[in-house]
Amino acid sequence: MEHFYDVAIVGGGIAGYTAALTAKNLLLDYIWLGTEPFGEKLRAAEKVTNFPAIEGKGSGFVAALVSQMAREEIAFTRARVDGVYAAGEKFLLTSKEQTFEAASVILATGVETRGQMRGEREFLGRGVSYCAVCDGALYKGKRIAAVLSSQNFEQEAEYLARFAEKVWCFCLYDEPKLRGEKFVVRSDMPLAVEGEGRVERIVCKEGAIPVDGVFFLKNSAPPAALCGGVRTDGAHILVGRDLATNIKGLFAAGDVTGRPYQYVKAAGEGCVAAHSARTFLLARKKGTNL
Repeated sequence: MEHFYDVAIVGGGIAGYTAALTAKNLLLDYIWLGTEPFGEKLRAAEKVTNFPAIEGKGSGFVAALVSQMAREEIAFTRARVDGVYAAGEKFLLTSKEQTFEAASVILATGVETRGQMRGEREFLGRGVSYCAVCDGALYKGKRIAAVLSSQNFEQEAEYLARFAEKVWCFCLYDEPKLRGEKFVVRSDMPLAVEGEGRVERIVCKEGAIPVDGVFFLKNSAPPAALCGGVRTDGAHILVGRDLATNIKGLFAAGDVTGRPYQYVKAAGEGCVAAHSARTFLLARKKGTNL
C-alpha cells in the first residue's frame, strides 16, 4: 500500500470504464482494477445493437473504447480483487499481488451468466471458495475440486495442487493444459455441491466425488463472497437510485446491480456511481452525513 485513493473501481467492463472516465473528469484520484479491460464477452460479441452510435461487432466497439482510453489517459491496473473490506473511514481491497486503500469503492464486477451451482451459495465459507491464494493452504493434504471457467485460472489450480492431495479440475473450456499426478482433469460441468454442515462431495452425472472443498475459479465471484455484509438478492447487489449500497462509501454499477444486462445500462450506472462517490466524499469532508 503506497497510495490512498479517493475511489477504487473494481471491474474491467463498460461500467468500470465509464466510472473511471467520469472519476477522471471529476478530478477524483481513482484506481481502476480488473483482470482485463473490456473482457472476452464484449470482444467476442457478434453484433452490438443497443449502444447509441455504435453498430457492428464487439471487437469494433472495443477498438473505439481502447482508442478513447488512450486519448483520455485512463489508467488500468491489472489485479483480480478477491476481497473488499470496510475499515473505519476507508476500504481495503486485496488481490494476490497487493493491497489497495481507498475512501470509497465502486463495484462493477458483472455477473456470471451461467448462474450458481446448486449448493454453491449455501456452502460459501464452509468449503466453497473463490480465491485459491486466500484459502488454498487450508486444504493441505486434502482432496478438493476446482471449477475453472477459462484457461486463465490454470495457474491458480496449480497453486492449489501445491497443498492438496488431489485436485479434480472441471475445465469448462477447450484444451486444458493442466498436467501432473495430483490433477484429475474433466470437461463436464458438475451438478451440485453437497454435505452435512460443510462441503463433503461434488456431484457429477455419474455420481459423487468425495472432496473437502470446492473452488470456483471465475472472473466474477458472488457479491457476498467479495464484500462481506453487502446486501444482495443472491446474485445482485441491492442499491438505491444513487447506486449506493447499505455500506457507506460502497457503490455498485452495471450487471452486478441486476437486469437488464446491457452495455448502455452499465455505462449510465458507471457514470452515476462516480458522481455519487464524489458527493459522498464531499459530504464526508464537510462533516455531514448522507
